[in-house]
Amino acid sequence: MGGRIRRSVQEALDGTPEVARAAGDLHHLAIGPGAALEAEWIAAGLDLPNLPAMRQYRVDRTAETLKAFGYDGVLVMDPMNIRYVSDTTNMQLWVMHNGARYAFVSAEGYVIVWDYEGCEFLSGHSHVVNEVRPAIGATYFLAGSRHEEQARRMAAEMVDVVAEHCGPNARIGIDQCHYVGYKEFERAGWTIENGTELMEQARKIKGPDEIKAMRCSAHACQAAMYDMHQQMQPGMTERQIWAMLHAGNIARAGEWIETQILASGPRTNPWFQEASSRIVENGDIVAYDTDLVGAYGMMIDISRTWVCGDKAPTAHQRQLFDMADEMVKTNTELLTPGRSFRELTFDSVMPAREQYRHYSVKFHGVGQCDEYPDIYHPWAWDEWGFDDELEVGMVLTSESYIGSRDGGEGVKLEDQYLVTEAGPELLTDFPVSLSL
Repeated sequence: MGGRIRRSVQEALDGTPEVARAAGDLHHLAIGPGAALEAEWIAAGLDLPNLPAMRQYRVDRTAETLKAFGYDGVLVMDPMNIRYVSDTTNMQLWVMHNGARYAFVSAEGYVIVWDYEGCEFLSGHSHVVNEVRPAIGATYFLAGSRHEEQARRMAAEMVDVVAEHCGPNARIGIDQCHYVGYKEFERAGWTIENGTELMEQARKIKGPDEIKAMRCSAHACQAAMYDMHQQMQPGMTERQIWAMLHAGNIARAGEWIETQILASGPRTNPWFQEASSRIVENGDIVAYDTDLVGAYGMMIDISRTWVCGDKAPTAHQRQLFDMADEMVKTNTELLTPGRSFRELTFDSVMPAREQYRHYSVKFHGVGQCDEYPDIYHPWAWDEWGFDDELEVGMVLTSESYIGSRDGGEGVKLEDQYLVTEAGPELLTDFPVSLSL
């Protein structure tokens, strides 16, 4: 087995009480959001997710998708995919650019997690993880001039794992890997397939406990948004306002925010400005996109635009806001099962492109982060469009950005919806208004 020792999760622990507790009742995912926050969600009429059931659903969904694709297993290095198949985390943003963590899932649902050296206990809370092993990091930062040697060691172990669980001439999906690994896997006789496509297809249909987790995450996000609005005042910088959402997210069991997209006044047109040191003035609009990975690792993607201070919205601000609001509401009606992506592209509404700037997409999927699919504008269909259809259990956002090409401010709005048999169900119900 490439010189490595196969170990169950419990066998990977060193037997000391400290490690046993770190893998058990002191693990942050075992501690959970906390009694106060859970009580707040229950008081709001929300059901808490059954986390073991959610973990099992995700592994089963991955195994079912592997079989549907005709693959024998999947190797994942993207931390979002590792989280999906194992519900384990470790330095999520750091491992996005350091290959010190990866996982394998067979078509029979056997899960192995390779974790950063000394961190094997971080899988102790998750019953779906069958084995845990120390990872072999092969990035240049971790391995220096020996990076190719370490990559070959990692690949040799993975080849042994696949031989044991999948047999010879295996078809294996890979979401991302180093060049040496690909060459070694090909030499071992694997047929390498697109693991990113496989995992996006697996993740697109949310299970009942994922939706419960998302509702709790939405409640927490919206509470942070309310605090942000209450504390926002002229004289603050954009970064000071944005920091309140970050603080509120972390305090309410959230994890991180994917972007820093918040702008005020003249910086709202064109869109995609990141938060700056600009001082917000009385009467400015403040527009932002949460892009927030919240409680239970579920993303909440809401956009709102507010007037800062005690000035009434101007006629221009109201006009843009009403146009953006109407676009979101009208297009949301299309989020029904069986609707094709082409229909979403061409049947949805938007103000004239010649007069107004728009957001890059009209709809996109949401789960642990922005997920499949992106639905583009009609003029991008020939270059970017792809067809499929909506299914029950998918979660998408409907969004708009309206900024006049003649200048002035811009308005960004977005909400998140579950596709059900009865039509779109709103998951984010924060007031849509320039002034709360």
